[in-house]
Amino acid sequence: MDNGRAKRVVMVTGASRGLGREIAIRFGRSGERVVLNYLNSETDARAVERTIIASGGEVLVLRADVRDPLAVEAMVAQVQDVWGGIDVLVNNAGITRDGLALRMSESDWDSVLDTNLKGAFLCVRAVSRLMVERLSGAVISISSISGVQGREGQANYSAAKAGLIGLTKAMARELGARNIRVNAVLPGYLETEMGRSLAPAIVGRIRQENVLGRSTTAGEVAGFVYQLSLMENVSGQVFNLDSRVL
Repeated sequence: MDNGRAKRVVMVTGASRGLGREIAIRFGRSGERVVLNYLNSETDARAVERTIIASGGEVLVLRADVRDPLAVEAMVAQVQDVWGGIDVLVNNAGITRDGLALRMSESDWDSVLDTNLKGAFLCVRAVSRLMVERLSGAVISISSISGVQGREGQANYSAAKAGLIGLTKAMARELGARNIRVNAVLPGYLETEMGRSLAPAIVGRIRQENVLGRSTTAGEVAGFVYQLSLMENVSGQVFNLDSRVL
């Protein structure tokens, strides 16, 4: 454990693969107690669990659909029963259903908004109740530069991620008096399963827009999220983690 600090309980949603996996492992490597939330891939979640245990962390693997308020409340209650509370929430769960808005189905719109925005809200609402009791806590939401700039073919994703930025700022104002920090991170393009689903032309343009000419790695983002969780006087902020100039 870093600097003899007490173990924290850290919930990471969508933690079985991609960026969520890297974030969960980063916290676990520091000896934290990690709540590893997943929905569909138990095999991948158990692989992350083994990695965290091997690095000295503790893990609680919980399947829950973040779109379902009852499932979220049950997950948070189970964590409270096992570990007494939650110190850090990382809202990472997210999906894409890309397509031009003129041809986008309502189900593709709803599924992305429900997972990427409503899911984050439900998790913040449930977890912040525990944090308010302790007068301490940190919420970090994984947004996207698409929520700032917009992206063709991603009207649903861009709207959800823009909403997540608004949610972050509103919750920072609401919870600041209770010593709860709420921030958002724009990770940039990552070579994850979600990132590889983008069209090559879009990926090429993203790389050209980066003034340093490179992409961010999931490990770099995970390291930043970990450090941000330790910063006690930072709230209501949105951090862009690549070199695109906004």
